[in-house]
Amino acid sequence: MALQSRAAVMTALRKTEIREFDLPEIGPDAGWLKIAVNGICSSDWNMYNNDKPGPRILGHEMVGTIDRLGPAAAYRWGVEAGDLVALEEYLPCGHCEYCRAGEIRSCMATDQRFSGGIRYGSTPLKVAPSLWGGYSQYVYMPPRTIIHKVPKNVPPRIAAMCLPVGNGFQWARFDCGAGPGKVVVIQGPGQQGLGCALAARICGADMVIVSGLSHDSGRFELAKKFGADHTVAVDKDDLLETVADLTGGRMADIVIDTSGLGPKNINPSLRLLRKRGVMATISRKGPAENFDAELLIGQQLTLKGLRGHSYDAVEMALRAMASKKYPFELMSTHLMGLDQVDHALQMVGGQLEEKSIHVSIDPWI
Repeated sequence: MALQSRAAVMTALRKTEIREFDLPEIGPDAGWLKIAVNGICSSDWNMYNNDKPGPRILGHEMVGTIDRLGPAAAYRWGVEAGDLVALEEYLPCGHCEYCRAGEIRSCMATDQRFSGGIRYGSTPLKVAPSLWGGYSQYVYMPPRTIIHKVPKNVPPRIAAMCLPVGNGFQWARFDCGAGPGKVVVIQGPGQQGLGCALAARICGADMVIVSGLSHDSGRFELAKKFGADHTVAVDKDDLLETVADLTGGRMADIVIDTSGLGPKNINPSLRLLRKRGVMATISRKGPAENFDAELLIGQQLTLKGLRGHSYDAVEMALRAMASKKYPFELMSTHLMGLDQVDHALQMVGGQLEEKSIHVSIDPWI
């Protein structure tokens, strides 16, 4: 095992630098993961624009091989050295009411908005042993680590997308109830919106509609390969009119907003729904219009906030990857090294002209 690990450390606002870290010995209930690939999430861009937690290693879409493993950890996790695994970003306590109900994403111990919360990709270096992020060659696996075994026919670069695609299964299937008889509208053809489209199709939705902008033409093509029936460029066509036309005036059962447009998109999204429909959103920043409570109540609609995923949702994503029925390789558009982390993050944040869908970091190139 290497005695040191190179990592890209966020040292200031929109700035990383390469540092080396010693790898201390682990206890019997912990391990070290040798990272093969780490995907970049849009939330990494948000954290890249926030220097308040202090220097830290970003990145939480981690796939790699178990390099060193304590005997208690091997028993608890059901793995052995050399296994290819994907890690959850969550490090839950395992005993609170949320964990016992399978909602590890809601555990206070993994939410850094609360004192003492720790999770991969956002924990500062001052928390020993510092290697808490995926833009690194090695990452520490404490006893609270949540592990997914990667199917043997799924390459690391594809498996690195299991968390955003898992979000799609969580939001479309588990949180919104996509399935037979449902019309699903997904706003935003990014990696998570594409994951929602795939999940809605696999779960048997009658119609899947994906909206975006004219410059999303490449993403629209992939959305159709993932099962979308229709795509709508909202800077050319009115989404409300299009959904009405496609559904014969029935409108949508489910609207999932992954566009990042913020609260101002809630009212227009609610208008896409039929009576008793469900609207869910990940957007939380930006200017808001006056909320249309009359529409929500009069149409008996449900409005949900989305955040994260369950263990089962990620397992569904890995099974979809293992099926070889869908071209996930087209979703993984870029592979870059640690020296290119700043460039990669700016690309994901839309600061460059280069187009991407899912960007991954290989810390060994």
